[in-house]
Amino acid sequence: MIRPFLIASVGFSFISVFAEQTGPARRVLAADDSTHKLAIVTPDGAVEWETPVGSIHDAWVLPNRNILYQQGWTKILEVTPHHQTVWEYDSAKSNGNEGKRVEVHAFQRLDNGLTMIAESGPARIIEVDRAGKIQREVKLKVDHPNPHSDTRLVRKLSNGHYLVAHESDGVVREYDAAGQVVWDFEVPLFGKRRKDGHGPEAFGNSVFSAVRVPNGNTLIGGGNGHCVLEVTPKKEIVWKLDQNDLPGITLAWVTRVERLPNGNTRFGNCHAGPDNPQFIEVTPAKQVVWTFKDWKNFGNSMPVQAVLEPKN
Repeated sequence: MIRPFLIASVGFSFISVFAEQTGPARRVLAADDSTHKLAIVTPDGAVEWETPVGSIHDAWVLPNRNILYQQGWTKILEVTPHHQTVWEYDSAKSNGNEGKRVEVHAFQRLDNGLTMIAESGPARIIEVDRAGKIQREVKLKVDHPNPHSDTRLVRKLSNGHYLVAHESDGVVREYDAAGQVVWDFEVPLFGKRRKDGHGPEAFGNSVFSAVRVPNGNTLIGGGNGHCVLEVTPKKEIVWKLDQNDLPGITLAWVTRVERLPNGNTRFGNCHAGPDNPQFIEVTPAKQVVWTFKDWKNFGNSMPVQAVLEPKN
């Protein structure tokens, strides 16, 4: 079922509804730095909440309903649903980074209230308190240093380790609490030649994300490799979704990935052009069961996406 463009009236004003979803309608958080918008879109396609943004690769809706997001490559904000800023941190002006080139592409509010921040350039993970004081620092291994692409998404695991997507290196590394690399996986090129660009025509192993799934495997968003990979601790690829595996859909820059309790996989499809959905869910058999596409509120550079369920 496709939910196309609609117009919903609210009092004497009108809200344009542009989102299209196939499958069960869902509430979605998304951000796009081409339309400079971070927004929550309701199941019927209306924009429930939005704020202007610049460069952005990560965002969260927290359990208290506040939104944790970045405003440009260095500044992280926590705001209420009413747009009141209750916390902020600027990596360019804090904890020894003054005068240095630094970019942030990932952050996470931890259960203990600290905020984990991955800093490209300084090549480190820090955990800071509400006052911005570092409570933990982990140095990262970077073979091809680049303040823009040392890291993409980084997530702290339940065992206290950190799973890091190193874009420039084309490698996922797992670090323990002391900063030792305890596991890594180099994303293959699968015998193909690198091609510059961001869209479906490009190719490489600029990995964007990695998450640990309950069976102990690692699910990887392959970036410009146009793929999702599931890899065992022994580094065996046991499941792969490739660029043209889904009928009528072309994958480009694969961003966030998520394994659902029912075994399905959700992932972001960035830079794929207006003929393709920006957010997709597939079964283990690679059957498409849900898609999200919104080319009015968002565009061809939507690296942030998450289904908000249950409602936060």
